[in-house]
Amino acid sequence: MNETERQSEIMNLIGYGLAKFDLAFVNEFGCKTKTAFSRLIVELGLAKTEKAVSNRQDSFDPYFDNGRKGWWQRNQREHVKLFIDSLFGNEDAKSFSNIVKLFIKDYDQKLILTTQEVQPIIKSKFKQLQETGNEAEFYFMSNYKTISVFENGLLQDARLWGDGYDFQIQLQEKFVLAEIKGVRNKNGAIRITQNEFDKAEEYKEDYFIVVVSNLSKSPQLNVVENPLKNLKFNRKEMNSIQVNYHTEHINW
Repeated sequence: MNETERQSEIMNLIGYGLAKFDLAFVNEFGCKTKTAFSRLIVELGLAKTEKAVSNRQDSFDPYFDNGRKGWWQRNQREHVKLFIDSLFGNEDAKSFSNIVKLFIKDYDQKLILTTQEVQPIIKSKFKQLQETGNEAEFYFMSNYKTISVFENGLLQDARLWGDGYDFQIQLQEKFVLAEIKGVRNKNGAIRITQNEFDKAEEYKEDYFIVVVSNLSKSPQLNVVENPLKNLKFNRKEMNSIQVNYHTEHINW
């Protein structure tokens, strides 16, 4: 993720926080008004103008019962709102603001923001939010029925097994496998693991790669059936060292 993309991720969190918690969110940053808060965000280098901060809130306002309707890019942020909900939807204003501060400090280590101790599970969720693949998978789960070949299928989550595909879709006469990839913009390369390659080779026309492109703005589902036939992959070998730690033999 480049600098611009990281700024956009933080601004999404800020827009979400403003739309959901209003001044309670702003106050956690030591600001009494939204104007002062917007000025702070500009000073931190996360937005070019104060208007950009209010615009980002506008894009999340339609999804909260806060008395504001919002307008700016209202149809383009729902997947982001739902993804943030899935990770941090149960947090209150204080806890969520602390998460946003964590993202800001990770973006620029020189910035000084007072934060509370972060729970390990929040750190884990923090890493999840930074992974393009996780956001793409969540978007696919929410929208897979818009894909004609999957629209009447039953989705089964297989990510836990790590067996070369993310989802099995049970259709009337057969099942198919889907591996989900995410791309921030309208173009970009994807990569598959050897395990995914082997599964694609085994299942052929019953194996799909679904690329969720343009995640940063307006996501689009791109479906590739039998990807080894319809996409060109270049083999790249990478050597890595896996370290394990073992105890002595113990009578349990």
